[in-house]
This record gives sequence, C-alpha cells and structure tokens, in this order.
Amino acid sequence: MTRLIVTTDSSAAGAIQRAGLADLVIAIERRLVWGPLPSDAELEAFFAPRTTQPHGLHWLDDTPSWRLEEWGVKGLGVIELLLGCESVELWPGPEPNAQLVLLWLLDHCRSERAAVSKLALRHVGIAVGDVGPERLAKIKPPAIKPTQDCLELVGRAWRAYRAATPQAWFDLLKADLSLLPQLERHVVDLLEELPGITTGVGATETRILELIAPGEVQPVDVFPGHQKRNERRVFDYWEVGTLLDGLARCPVPAVSGLEEGPFSLDMHEDALRHARYKQSRLSLTDLGRAVLAGEEDFCRYNPITRWWGGTLLTSERLWRWDRESRFLIAPD
Repeated sequence: MTRLIVTTDSSAAGAIQRAGLADLVIAIERRLVWGPLPSDAELEAFFAPRTTQPHGLHWLDDTPSWRLEEWGVKGLGVIELLLGCESVELWPGPEPNAQLVLLWLLDHCRSERAAVSKLALRHVGIAVGDVGPERLAKIKPPAIKPTQDCLELVGRAWRAYRAATPQAWFDLLKADLSLLPQLERHVVDLLEELPGITTGVGATETRILELIAPGEVQPVDVFPGHQKRNERRVFDYWEVGTLLDGLARCPVPAVSGLEEGPFSLDMHEDALRHARYKQSRLSLTDLGRAVLAGEEDFCRYNPITRWWGGTLLTSERLWRWDRESRFLIAPD
C-alpha cells in the first residue's frame, strides 16, 4: 500500500516523514497571501504533469529532487500521483495560506471523481513541524472525506479569493462553512489584513506598531515565529519585513529608526547591511502613535498599491475592513 500525505510546510513534511505516518510526503509551500496570484494558466499548470513550468510553479518543486527520484514520482501531476496511491491524506497547516493551498488543490481535483475518492482531510490545527515524532504519531485527528457539498464550497471559496474585489470572500461569512472547519477563521484573518476603516493599516501592521510602541525595539522583535510576541500568522518572514518597510520607508513614516533596506535578499546577503538592519532601534513617529490610537489614517499620508487575493488595492480603489462590526467597506 502506498500512503501519501500532502502538507503545506516543508518542516511539517519532515516531521511526518520521521514519524513514519506515510510512504510519501509532499509539501506545497506556494505563497498565495502576498503579491499577485498566478494567472489562470499558471494555476492550472501548477498541478499538471511537469512540462515547461518554471521552477516554483509546479507542485513538486518544494520537495527535494533526489527524494522525488527515490520515490519514482518526479514530474508527475497531482491527479496521476493520487490515482497511483492507495490512500491520500491532506494535512493543511493552521495558517491562512495553508487553507488557500487546500482550496486550490481540492478545486483542481474535484472534477476527477476517482482521485477525489482517494482523499481524506485531517485538520490538525497545530504547527506539525514543531511536534516530535513520538507525539506526532499519536496525533491523528478524524479523517474527513470531502463530500460533493464540501467540494462545491471549495469551488465557491476559491473563486471568491481570486475575484477582483473582496466582496465574494466577505459573503462567505453568511454561508455555512462547517464542512471546512478552519475556513471561517481564515476568512476573517484575511479580511483583517485589509486597511482598517479608521487607521488605514491591517491587523499585522497594527501588531507591528503595537510591538514598536515602547520604543528602542529591534526589528527581530516584530517578526512572527515560534514563541514570538507577534502571534499573527497570515504573513511569513519576508512578507512581514516588507510590511515593516512600508511603515518606515514611505513619504510620511509611522516608524522611525530602520537603518537599512529595502528588505530584500540582496540586503540579507550583504553582511554589513544585514547587521545594520538587525541593530536598528525602532520607535513610532507622531503619525505612528496617532494611527495606533485610531486618530489618524495612514492611507491619508501615504500611497497604497498592493494585492489582496485577486484584488489590487490602490489609494484610488481602497477596500477597507471594519474590525469592530466585522463589515467590508467598498471604495467611495
């Protein structure tokens, strides 16, 4: 019997492999919460057999090539691999990006009944990569077989995230989402990253400002991670670094004291620049304090251009989120 587990994090895949829970473990780490989404053609090609897809745009690219060769699966499409396995379990991580990858994968497979019949979902709810093999072997949440109703919800949610406005994603909150137990929480988590109705910053940016508020704070103190004070898990290390850049390296900064930038691979590979960056002492500016207090709108002073799912947010077309009333505000 060939047992396959698909997860959304390489460290989780390693932990599952060490615990001996599957014969094959594939991690899919494609980021969907940041930047423009792949085109329709790229989305379709991602799970197809390998042909001419650039590196990073095929579902097996996050698994070491030598391991794929050892397993005899190099270049396979997801449908081909699923059909060749006796059982397939999906172990999505607990963060929103993992839920989006799950939606993408299920949406790709849902028209192939033979492949769907192999699938079972296990919603673990914890960071599997932080769990030791012995404990992980004992953690086995119920396996949920995706029903037709579940797959229809998957299709609706995936289309909603890719839409040109966040309205359809917000409308998911009016539906019964219980067939995907983690979906409602992640719908809200992502909506909270839209600019706030009064402050103009999202939830992760707000948390960054809160952590910097005492003053003389080093950049490392605002990044997420295991046992870190920034408990937001929508964005990863590189994305949070870019958000911090956006608060500090703009026409009217909310943060002062950031000594280097931009937050890029080039900076990280330059030892002196990276050291200067890490030694920065961050404080809030007058605008930063006013934004954190809900008295000023960051977007009033600084231009906005960034992607949220399929929505391009700009200063002229700015969707906002009212966290208190949990309500989506369309552009004027």
